[in-house]
Amino acid sequence: MTNVPAEYGLILAAMLFAIGLAGVLARRNIIFLLLSIEIMLNAAGLAFISAGSKWGQADGQVMFIFILVMAAAEVSVGLAIVLQLFHRIRTVNSDEANTMRG
Repeated sequence: MTNVPAEYGLILAAMLFAIGLAGVLARRNIIFLLLSIEIMLNAAGLAFISAGSKWGQADGQVMFIFILVMAAAEVSVGLAIVLQLFHRIRTVNSDEANTMRG
């Protein structure tokens, strides 16, 4: 089996991060925003794994586990906010979210 160079993993992580960033900037649906943030978090995790693999350290894997835990917390809190927003104003459009102030 041949090893994949770490640069390929970092390039893939950069492309995934760019796709997630484009999704955050372009979408107005909160569910798609959360999905784009998940893509960006996974891209950061892939970058940590690639860098850790290049240097032969387990630090990248530890950081990836931390990113997975943070992503799970983000999903649970984000979906609770989306449900509350939908319950109040019957839409998941992020432009309508300013009605949840005080």
